[in-house]
This record gives sequence, C-alpha cells and structure tokens, in this order.
Amino acid sequence: MSNKSIVRCENIYKSFGPTKALVKVDLQVCEGEIRGLIGENGSGKSTLSSIIAGVRKADKGIMYFRDKVYAPNTMVEAQKKGISMVVQEMGTISGITVASNIFAGRLDIFTRGGLFFPNAMNKAAKQILDEIGLTDINPSTMIDHLNFEDRKIVEIARAMQIKPELLIIDETTTALAAKGRKILYNVIDEMHKQNKAVLFISHDLDELKNICTHITVLRDGKIINTMDEKDMNIPDMRRYMVGRELSDNYYRSDYDGSYDEKVVLELKHITNDNQIENFNLQLHQGEILGIGGLADSGMHEVGRLAFGIEPTLTGEVMCTGSHSKISNPSDAIKQNIGYVSKERDKEALILNASIIDNIVLPSLDRLKNKLNLIFKKSENDMAQHQKEIMEIKCRDTKQFVNELSGGNKQKVVFSRWLANKSDILILDCPTRGIDVGVKANMYHLMYELKKQGKSILLISEELQELIGMSDRILIMKDGNITQEFMRSEDLTENKIIEYMI
Repeated sequence: MSNKSIVRCENIYKSFGPTKALVKVDLQVCEGEIRGLIGENGSGKSTLSSIIAGVRKADKGIMYFRDKVYAPNTMVEAQKKGISMVVQEMGTISGITVASNIFAGRLDIFTRGGLFFPNAMNKAAKQILDEIGLTDINPSTMIDHLNFEDRKIVEIARAMQIKPELLIIDETTTALAAKGRKILYNVIDEMHKQNKAVLFISHDLDELKNICTHITVLRDGKIINTMDEKDMNIPDMRRYMVGRELSDNYYRSDYDGSYDEKVVLELKHITNDNQIENFNLQLHQGEILGIGGLADSGMHEVGRLAFGIEPTLTGEVMCTGSHSKISNPSDAIKQNIGYVSKERDKEALILNASIIDNIVLPSLDRLKNKLNLIFKKSENDMAQHQKEIMEIKCRDTKQFVNELSGGNKQKVVFSRWLANKSDILILDCPTRGIDVGVKANMYHLMYELKKQGKSILLISEELQELIGMSDRILIMKDGNITQEFMRSEDLTENKIIEYMI
C-alpha cells in the first residue's frame, strides 16, 4: 500500500434544498486502500460516493483523479477514467439479458460496420462472470429470471468489466447472502493485491473492521474522524457515528419468551409453485415469531404468502380472529396486517411519490369522514405525526421518497403500518441497510409493539437479530421447517446453523 492518491476530494459541499448533505468534506483514497465509509443514515455517505462516481455534481469543491482535475458529468465518464460503483438498491435493467446489463452503455464495442455481434458480447460477459466466481449463470439469460442476490452479483460484474482503479461499493452486502458476499470479498481482495482501491460503505461494523485498511466516519455531512487498522474498534466507530456512547445490547434484555395462547394468523397446509409444500405456521397474539434460514430456504416466500402477495396452490392463510381468508394484500390490509418487504424500493415504497402519499396509502379508508371525503389536513397530520415519532430526516413530508437515505426510506415503510394501526406485522429483513442507531430504535419499537399485544413475524438472515428479538424461532431449509427454538439465554448461532445447511 502506497501514499499515491487515486482520488482526492477537497472542500466538497452538497445541499438538497435547506438540507446540507455534505459540508467541507476532504477525502483521499490511495493505492491499495480499502477505505470504509460509515455514518448514520443521512450522514452523507451515499451522496459523497455518488459525486465521486459521476451520479451527482457537487455544489462546491474540487476532485482529482491521479492528481488531475476530475469532474465527471455521468457514471459513464467516471467509468472511462477508471471508477465503478455498485449501488445500494437494485441497479440492473429489466427486459434485457445478463450480458447486456454487464455492458450497458458500452455495447458499441461489439458493433462493427453497423452490425451488432451478440455472441461476442456473451463470450466477453462469460469471461467476466467466471473471473469474479459466478460460473452458474448464462450471459444470454434474461436478467428478470435471476433472483435478487444474483442480480446484485451481475452489478458487481458490470462494475468490474472496465478493470476499475477505484471500486465503490454502496451498502451492497446488505443484499447478499453467503455466496454473494464471498464473491464480493474476493473481488475486494483482488483489488487490494493489484494495488487498486475500494471505497466500501456498510452498516456492518464487524465486516468493516475485518476488511478495511482505513475507516472514515461521516456525521451530519461532515468528516468526524479517520481510523487506520490499529485504531479500529467497534465501540469507537459507534460513538463517532452517533456522537454518543451506544450500548452493545441493541436487543431485548429479557428472556421471557411468553405470549398469549390466542392464534392471530395461521398458515395451513400451504403449497406454492416454488418450494413451499404443505407448510404450517401459527402466530400468536403478543408474539415475535422469528423465521431464519439461508436466502433460498423459502423463508422470504413465507412472508409473501402470509400477506397474500404470492398465490397458494393448496392450503389457506387465515386471520383467525375474524376467520377471514387472506388471498391478496387488500385482504391483509383490511385485517390490520402490515408487510415490510426485503426489496424496499421495488415493493414497499412508491419512490416517485411524497412521504405523505407513502405513509397514508394503507390508511385512506381510516381517514375518510362520514361523507367519504378525505381532507388534506388529515393526511398531513398523520404523516407529520409519523415523521416526528420515527424521526425521519427530510426537508418536510412533501419530499419525494427517492431523495431519502436508505434508513429513512425504511422508517417511512414502518410509518405507514404504524399509522394504519396494524395488529400483525410481517417484517422481512426489516433492518437491512440501517445504521446501528436506527437499528436500536427499531428493536425497541418492535419490543414495545409486542408488549402492546401486537404480533410480529420476523424474517431475517441475521441470526443474532433472531436470537435477540424472537420469542420463538423456526428454522427453514428447502421450503420446510427443520427445527424450532424457544427464547433462551443459552441459545447461540452454532446451535441454529446445523439446521440451516
């Protein structure tokens, strides 16, 4: 590792209306560095990385690439210099092949004399996929046929096809299970060995500590501190991020896993057209029921089936209090069931709509007066109340959701179901892409809802989250439940893992 600069940012400012996203930011990334960039949601991490990657323009300041002034107007311009970025949310283009996604914006290199040569593109794409370790995907496959994780890995392949000198990874690991993380870590290791650089954004502080050579902390758009390997420790990282000491214990401190005997939601003999077969589950009043497993275990499908998003071939989903069958999301919402999807931007939010519109959507019937009219003031009051109790960082509730950070988007998702006074919450990876401070608040909220008699189906790929929050845990493999665990002080990840693999 040398002190030779690849990218240098000096005096960078960026505002969105009255919100100051970046204030006088100086950052240098040198050859051989794996530089972690951490901070609370809304601290400016993604804004800074998007400026470096050519997605946005700074309001003020100057950047250098290899000590020459660098001011890209687009991501394509940045890529031509040697800077690639893998974005936080879904970044593939639907309706085209894997190979076309990998070479998006560069298809001209496979054109000769006005003729396009797809076989040459597929061959080149296959080579890139093999190089990063994704050997089981055909480049001619339509991207929409891939699962969420494989589509993210295709984005990594797209970033690597230009042989970048700087790779920016913006919270990508939150979307990856074991296979995807292994591929990404190998890519990072290769970049380091080749004396190239990585700018790595993640909320997983253990991951950062294990991978990074340096960590820079942002808070409220300002750089607070930079640590090298010898100074890295997780308590200090948390303290720099949130500006105060943060306890190691985010989770429930009690080991009383009790809940009411009353069953509020039941899945009976459910079979779908994928891997779920004759599946049974009961959720009780006042229970946090955890479901864990590997990404392809079927646990995410259970949440979608329970909310009526995916149809069942056999069996039924029953809200037992009212004896009402759940066949679609409208049925679920009428029964006061809320759903937080793992794929937040794709399924849980209307990105090109305001915070108000997103929050009030499930509650429109609740907001109607006797004349079946909804007054704007009622919508504004509901959204403003949720903004305050969830501490959503925004200009105001009229701001579009696509302008928010990942964590604040997730707060909006939670807010819509709290506003609708949901009695049953289906939470699929609810803390994905959320910083440590917000995680602690989310866990506190979940426990408070349990104490109020609400019921939560918690689906998570994080075993510590399941152990820390659940009254009861069901472990899944190949669409079936392999083991049940009750809340216990002695329950560990090692005891659970053997039933997952």
